[in-house]
Amino acid sequence: MSKRFLVRLAYDKDYDGYVVSVPSLPGCMSQGKTEQEALANIEDAITGYLQCLKDTGQDLPLGDGEVYTVEVAA
Repeated sequence: MSKRFLVRLAYDKDYDGYVVSVPSLPGCMSQGKTEQEALANIEDAITGYLQCLKDTGQDLPLGDGEVYTVEVAA
């Protein structure tokens, strides 16, 4: 069964690469020198995070379902 999670990807000037986090999984973060590397690494981090929850008998989150971005003029 697969689950969808919203991830936030941001360029970090000091690291000279990308940092990615999962808002619905507190503390679940990763990084990579390219966007693709960071996104691949966060998949591994999410998998490990969920496995830790499972191993310790905690409830697994449902996931974020469908996520949309809305852009408005400010």
